[in-house]
Amino acid sequence: MIAAFAAQLPVRIRFGEGVSQQIPELIGGRRALVIVERPVASIPAVAAATEGLEILAKPPGEPTFDLIADTAERVGEFAPQVILAIGGGSALDLAKAARLVAGQGQPFRRFVAGEIDVLPPRVELITVPTTSGTGSEVSGGAVVVDTEHGRKLGAAHPLMRAQDAVVDPLLTLGLPRDATAWTGADALAQAVGGVIVSNGSPLSVAIGLEACRHVAAGLTRAVADGGDREARTEMSLGSLMAGLAMNLSDCGADHALGHSIGSTLGLPHGLTVGLVLAETLEVNRPQCGEPLARVADALGEPGDGSGDGSRAIRAVRRLLVEIGLPTLREVGVEDRHLDRLVELSLADYCLTVNPRVWSEADVRAAYAAAMALDRRG
Repeated sequence: MIAAFAAQLPVRIRFGEGVSQQIPELIGGRRALVIVERPVASIPAVAAATEGLEILAKPPGEPTFDLIADTAERVGEFAPQVILAIGGGSALDLAKAARLVAGQGQPFRRFVAGEIDVLPPRVELITVPTTSGTGSEVSGGAVVVDTEHGRKLGAAHPLMRAQDAVVDPLLTLGLPRDATAWTGADALAQAVGGVIVSNGSPLSVAIGLEACRHVAAGLTRAVADGGDREARTEMSLGSLMAGLAMNLSDCGADHALGHSIGSTLGLPHGLTVGLVLAETLEVNRPQCGEPLARVADALGEPGDGSGDGSRAIRAVRRLLVEIGLPTLREVGVEDRHLDRLVELSLADYCLTVNPRVWSEADVRAAYAAAMALDRRG
């Protein structure tokens, strides 16, 4: 029997080389505020699309409660009719959170705590990703770093999504090698998650598998040659579809453990997810062998007759080696961090949607397996 499910993905999407030229048409002469990462603002296509508009340059790093509050204040002062968010996932998340806070006059902490209902926004949002990984351009979530308690939190709601997403692979051509690898690992995790998590659906599975196919086709090549336009296009589409799959389901243990690493050591999101992706899949594998076998096919892993999901994990490990992803120990995770990492992981929402219910022993096993790697390959 096919279980009942519900889905809502109302974002209008424009995809393809050069579609960023259509941004002025989307704005349509309305009063617009641009929230953009500083390095991104100098990209010629971005500069052309934002010429004459009010610019708010986002500082480096992921959103904090203070940054969201400050940005929301700027939004309120300028009173735009549309917000244009350009950059990586942190810039797009900041725009979503600041629009929410400015529109409802409540601090983001209250939305994270579930104390406030999200209301329909009065200001439209256009998202323009310049990385291929987070899927934030089509997601209804925004992640925040709680600097006071050293953890990552978030709020998510369909009404937080953008009204338009403009995905132009040409905007990713200047993305550095490491950022390409790390955001690509995030896209891979989201794509696989759409297939195996417990709150998925036939729609998340279908889109997640197609996302896996595009990520497999583009990730290694994009890391090896950042100017490979075909590879960049594969990754932009794979990331977009992984974001859609994530919004039809959720992310699993890889994100729970990754969030914990990121908030403890201040590391980039995609990197932290990739650091534990294979190990969390291995813990989940006994409960999702058949879906993982389909993932392996989508990733192009040769068949071996096993049917137990091990091929998918082998394919993931191969991709992580090919893109040069470091190990936990190489990025500075030490044994003394593990108790805190386990504590944070067990409190993370993403751990609740795995194919199996995770115990503290499962979390420790995944971290132990990742810590056992001195180097990949």
